[in-house]
Amino acid sequence: MSLSDFSGRTVLVVDDEPMVREVVTTYLTRDGLDVTEASDGASALRAFEESQPDLIVLDVMLPKIDGYSLLSEFRSRSNVPVIMLTARGEETDRVLGLELGADDYLVKPFSPRELAARVRTVLKRSDGAGLHPGFVVEVGDLRIDPGSREVEVGGRAVELTPKEFDLLAFLATHPRQVFARSQLLEQVWDSNTAWQDPSTVTVHIRRLRQKIESNPDNPKVIITVWGVGYRFET
Repeated sequence: MSLSDFSGRTVLVVDDEPMVREVVTTYLTRDGLDVTEASDGASALRAFEESQPDLIVLDVMLPKIDGYSLLSEFRSRSNVPVIMLTARGEETDRVLGLELGADDYLVKPFSPRELAARVRTVLKRSDGAGLHPGFVVEVGDLRIDPGSREVEVGGRAVELTPKEFDLLAFLATHPRQVFARSQLLEQVWDSNTAWQDPSTVTVHIRRLRQKIESNPDNPKVIITVWGVGYRFET
């Protein structure tokens, strides 16, 4: 995908530090992206409504409305991809962000190049790049269509975040293969595991099970292979 493929795509960068916004904007505009900035939670909500961004880079510690509350609000309105960017790097903070629906999570201090790469990856994945558009997966009452990025359970549409869909589609198109969390980070997040917490995968698997499994505590589709990883059961 060339830089021109990102033309017309908008990223909303929400951070109360002007230097961070400047650095992130500089790197993203190099990829041909349009960037809208917000310095607090209230202005972020206005910018979200006005610009209808294709992706949001979101800080947690914000004036007026904190990032977690913003994320919940965004998720109630849209499945737009969200990458959390924050100084709060404790595992509980990362897990909370992922549980609320974040697609990815970077801890400050961060590499601007790494952030730009993750933005490109999420945007490409949300376009369906790397999936199999004519191949529909049906397992029991679960139906996955990578081309339209639609998932149904028992004929009912299931709303997934972009990263939840990417993870499910990857596992479904590699049935019965067991993948370690590090492999899923590389394949689905296109991420160097030195930059990413394996709990990211764990949280996304848990959220997927809650949405597609009839009994998330006794999953029949996404199976844990203890000590190894996960597989998609056909």
